[in-house]
Amino acid sequence: MHDDGRYDDPRVTGAGNDPVSRETDYPSWSPGMTGSAEGSPPAARDDRSGSEPPESSTASEPASARRTPEGLSRPVNAAEVRSSSGRRNTAAAVRFEPAVPHQPTAAVVRDAAPVLAEAPVASTESLAAVAADPTYVSRETPTREEDDPPLAMEAMRAVQILNPSGEVTMPRPDRTRVMCVANQKGGVGKTTTTVNLAVALALHGNRVLVVDLDPQGNASTGLNVPHHTGIPDVYDCLINSVPLAEVAQAVEGIPNLWCVPATIDLAGAEIELVSVVARESRLDRAIAAYPGEFDYVFIDCPPSLGLLTVNALVAAQEVLIPIQCEYYALEGLNQLINNINLVRQHLNPKLDVSTILLTMYDRRTRLADAVEQDVRNHFGDKVLQAVIPRNVRVSEAPSYGQSVMTYDPGSRGATSYFEAAQEIAERGVKEPVGRNA
Repeated sequence: MHDDGRYDDPRVTGAGNDPVSRETDYPSWSPGMTGSAEGSPPAARDDRSGSEPPESSTASEPASARRTPEGLSRPVNAAEVRSSSGRRNTAAAVRFEPAVPHQPTAAVVRDAAPVLAEAPVASTESLAAVAADPTYVSRETPTREEDDPPLAMEAMRAVQILNPSGEVTMPRPDRTRVMCVANQKGGVGKTTTTVNLAVALALHGNRVLVVDLDPQGNASTGLNVPHHTGIPDVYDCLINSVPLAEVAQAVEGIPNLWCVPATIDLAGAEIELVSVVARESRLDRAIAAYPGEFDYVFIDCPPSLGLLTVNALVAAQEVLIPIQCEYYALEGLNQLINNINLVRQHLNPKLDVSTILLTMYDRRTRLADAVEQDVRNHFGDKVLQAVIPRNVRVSEAPSYGQSVMTYDPGSRGATSYFEAAQEIAERGVKEPVGRNA
């Protein structure tokens, strides 16, 4: 007989010498006892005789639950009890109860104990410290950065960028910084950079003026400033000598931010400025005659090296060059540097390339990393540590007449531009934060 956990009753099978299963444990049972010994379990009804076996001392114990050496119930399958003729004992099957699910033995529980022991449990020292000092915090407690969910961290960044208190949190320079955002390569992020840097600085206590010198008027659109035909714009300042104060418009919803819009009329300024006296310095004189005081003046240049860009270079003291992280953007950079050097030699000796900003950075590509390394090796410390990644929120914001700083202040694009603005402010500061206007 195979020791498969079955109880083979000798009065059912007729094998009187077959041993009882080693898993059987009945009162007064000992190894070597046969089925006729006292204390043996009740046998099933024998079809051959048609008579019931005599009642035993364990008759009250259910046949479906035999106690094993571990003290746990083990089910007995009635279908396995067969008569000597090989036919299924239907009478025994009727008397047996349905099998119950098998429960783990003590050995299984003991083997699983080391796995349960790996769970973190507070140490006795920590419990004693908490009892002694209610303000005690265990070093095992996760930090705030680890404990806060991503949405909470995004909300914290949004509050930091929007600065609802209106306090001066970015350093203000001791003089007006006129920055020209130029690159003759189109689509590198000149307008986007101008708008978002201006909004970031204005939200944190700086007085900022944006001059839209691009005939497309995208900077005016991003700041939600009207720039349709008939609106006084920068064309009137360059051609008709209209004061800049009469053209500048306050940006709605952003304190300390003004914008000089550009209309389609500016497209003809390139030709009309050819015959004007001192055509290269028209914008410079308009900004110098402004009665107000600004901390920053950003000039958004068109994607060309014409007279409009030359006017911006003459009026500016610093040049901010946004560079897309692709090799096409690097090809035209040499010609831009040559033009800046010519303007410095003949028209504006104070002009300096002070800031390089990498835009549209895609960390998934090796190309972006290679371009970044080339730019940093060539320009050195002039390249900002902040890098503007590709972010769909930055592209969506102009369609709502907003900058990404107000459209989605918790996004990666807004955070990157905020870091770039903070870095620009810290580089040019010479007085502590909180200077009176």
